[in-house]
Amino acid sequence: MRVDAFDFDLPNERIALRPARPRDAARMLVVEGSDARLTDRQVRDLPALLSPGDVLVFNDTRVIPAQLEGVRPPRGGEAGDGASIGATLHKRIDLRRWQAFVRNGKRLREGDRIQFPADVMAIAEGRLPDGSWTLHFGGEEPVEVLLERAGRMPLPPYIAGKRGTDEQDRTDYQTMFAERDGAVAAPTAALHFTPELIAALDQRGIARETLTLHVGAGTFLPVKADDTDDHAMHAEWGRIDAATADRLNEARKAGGRIVAVGTTVLRLLESAADENGVIQPFEGDTSIFITPGYRFRAIDALMTNFHLPKSTLFMLVSALMGLDVMQSAYAHAIAGEYRFYSYGDSSLLLPERGA
Repeated sequence: MRVDAFDFDLPNERIALRPARPRDAARMLVVEGSDARLTDRQVRDLPALLSPGDVLVFNDTRVIPAQLEGVRPPRGGEAGDGASIGATLHKRIDLRRWQAFVRNGKRLREGDRIQFPADVMAIAEGRLPDGSWTLHFGGEEPVEVLLERAGRMPLPPYIAGKRGTDEQDRTDYQTMFAERDGAVAAPTAALHFTPELIAALDQRGIARETLTLHVGAGTFLPVKADDTDDHAMHAEWGRIDAATADRLNEARKAGGRIVAVGTTVLRLLESAADENGVIQPFEGDTSIFITPGYRFRAIDALMTNFHLPKSTLFMLVSALMGLDVMQSAYAHAIAGEYRFYSYGDSSLLLPERGA
């Protein structure tokens, strides 16, 4: 399918640079069915929009300070102070090695040392086919400790390009469910949740489950191909334990809807579902790429923020609801001055049941 079919015009001022306060005061566009029934609500209205027995599924990944600025010292005979190197960690390989997207990577060779602040050092072990690098961090301390000392929160480029990262982002860019270190981007749909909203959902009889998918920096990469068939997704690591899978399957058998809170949750659940729609335990990488024509097996609804034009995530929501429906919904959101992207407003997508 042509990538430019997923394009739309988004005014720059619609990009949110800070989240709503309180978080559940954000607006939420409810999109229902194949005929694009649209309703303007708030996130705090969510309990009234769901039914007892429905299950909200959250991602419990925690964003790490995965952006690093350092220097590759001068090599023998090289004039100057070396080369400035920027690294955004993307995916953990093992306890000391990470795959990273590197700015100014053309100034690196295999075996080069990169010196980051606070006595943090890494060796550039090798360049991968997608242009990223494997970095091996030195020392005995866990890499997560080193990153807390030397790294910055990896805000998306559409925010970081307009303002600097500050201390407030260390709180704002984490969900209340964040427990397991490893993401370099937040599962932003869950940023809207507050203890008060959770209490209201509990009172309504809405169940909650969690899984883990460590979101990689590839989520920000543009689709450069002209056709969706030619785009390659970056792999991300995820896990669903057997007990969680069993509870989700039982809830669905009892007539409850599985509501994915965010595209990361949806992608992992769909990766774990078999041909009969039964969610299996899962642990490993997924590079699932969902475009129109995909048959959804594991989820019944999706809560998600508003996404970039021509992005894999806009392709995903178009697969769920239909491209024409989502183009109409986004036109409504833009005209209604909804706030877009990671710190922006939310949408609740409710396809026809069984569609």
